[in-house]
Amino acid sequence: MVKVAVVGAGIVGATIAAQLIVDGHDVTIYEPEPDGLPTSSGNAALIALPEVAPIASPGMFTQVPKWLMDPLGPLTLRWPDVPALMPWLLAFLARATPSRANQARVAVSSLMLTALGDHQSLGEAVGLTNHLRQTGYMSLHDSAASVAAAEAEMSHVKTLLDLDYAVLTPDAARKLEPRVEGEFYAAVHQPGYWTVNNPLTVLRAYQGFAAGKSTLVPEKVARLSQSQDGIAVHTANGSATFDKVVVAAGIWSRDIVRGLGARVLLETERGYNTTFTDLDWNLNLPIGFADHGFIATPLVDGLRVGGAVELARPETSPNYDRAKAMRSKMRRYVPSLPEGGKEWMGRRPSTPDSIPVISAHPGDARIVHAFGHGHLGLTLSAVTARLVSEMVGGKAPSLDLTPYSLGRFQ
Repeated sequence: MVKVAVVGAGIVGATIAAQLIVDGHDVTIYEPEPDGLPTSSGNAALIALPEVAPIASPGMFTQVPKWLMDPLGPLTLRWPDVPALMPWLLAFLARATPSRANQARVAVSSLMLTALGDHQSLGEAVGLTNHLRQTGYMSLHDSAASVAAAEAEMSHVKTLLDLDYAVLTPDAARKLEPRVEGEFYAAVHQPGYWTVNNPLTVLRAYQGFAAGKSTLVPEKVARLSQSQDGIAVHTANGSATFDKVVVAAGIWSRDIVRGLGARVLLETERGYNTTFTDLDWNLNLPIGFADHGFIATPLVDGLRVGGAVELARPETSPNYDRAKAMRSKMRRYVPSLPEGGKEWMGRRPSTPDSIPVISAHPGDARIVHAFGHGHLGLTLSAVTARLVSEMVGGKAPSLDLTPYSLGRFQ
C-alpha cells in the first residue's frame, strides 16, 4: 500500500483517487473547493471515442483567420491575453503539420482503445452503474467541403479504432432527429459515441466514493518539495509528506510543475454552455453543428448547448455572449429552442499538441502528472486513472507512455 496524495478533484483527479482506493492505496485528496463546479461538471457529457483529431491540424490554417475575425465564432482569442499565451500559441502552430497531427491521433487513439471499458470497470467498482448510454452522435454540415473534411477524419478513425460512420441526407438525418428543421447540406452519423446521464452526477459519484474512503484536505496546494523521506505537499496551513503525489489539478497543475523547476505548455481552452432543465422536449441524440464548433447534448434532466474555444488566461472574466451566440446559431437548425437556460463557463486545460500529460516527473517517479486532457477530460478520465494507478503501484505499464510524457516540453 502506497501513501499517496492526489492534487485536484475534478473528473480526472476524482477518478484517479477512486482507482487508487480500489487498488488498495492510502489516499489523501487536496481540493480547495470540494463542493465547487469544476470544468468537468459542465462538459458535453460525451464519451467521445472517435475524437482523436488534434485541434492543431493542417486544414485549420484556412479557417483560423475567418474564425478570429468573429469574436463569437468557434475559435477566438482574448487579445489582451495574447502576450501571456504566445509560447503556447507558437507551439500550437508548429504542430499543425500532417505528421504531427497523425502522431497526436495515434497517441489519443491508443487511450481510446480501452477508455469505455475502463469507465465501465471503474464505475462498477465504485457502485456507479447505468450511467452510460450508447447514443451515437450526428453532426450537421453546411457544405460539401465540410462533409468531405469530416469523411477524411472519419477514415482515420476507422483505421485506428474501427469505428463506423455514415453520411446522411437531410431527410435521413431528420428521421433520427425530427426537431432539426433548418437547412443544411448533409449530416454525418457516428454510432461510436456514448453519453453519460449527467456529468455532474458522475463526478459527484466518484468524489463521494473517494471522500468516504480517503482523507480530504480542503486547501490549495502551493507547492511540492522532494526529499529522501518522500514528497511534501505544502499548503498555506502547513505540509504533509507522502510516498507519492499525483498532480491532477487541471490548468493549475502548471504552477506546481513550474515550482518543481520543470517546463510545461498548458493553457485554457475556455468553453461556454447553456443548460435547459424546463423544456417539454429533448433531442434523441447529441447533435453537433460542425461549421460552428458546438454541440447540443440530451441529458437525463435537460438539454445542454455548448462548446467552442476561447483562448484566454484562467482569470480573465467570462464573455457569456458566446453562450448566447451558440443558442442563436442553433435556432437556425432547431427553431424550437427557446431563450432561457443557465449559462456556464469552464476552463479546459489543454496542451498545444492535444495530447494529455500522463507521466512521471522527469527524474522523480514519486511524482505523477495527469492533466491537459482538453476536450476529453471525461472521456479519458478512467483510462488515465488506471494508468496512473499502475505507475503509483510500481506495475509494468500496460501502455507505452512515451507520447504522454512531460519530458516532451523540457
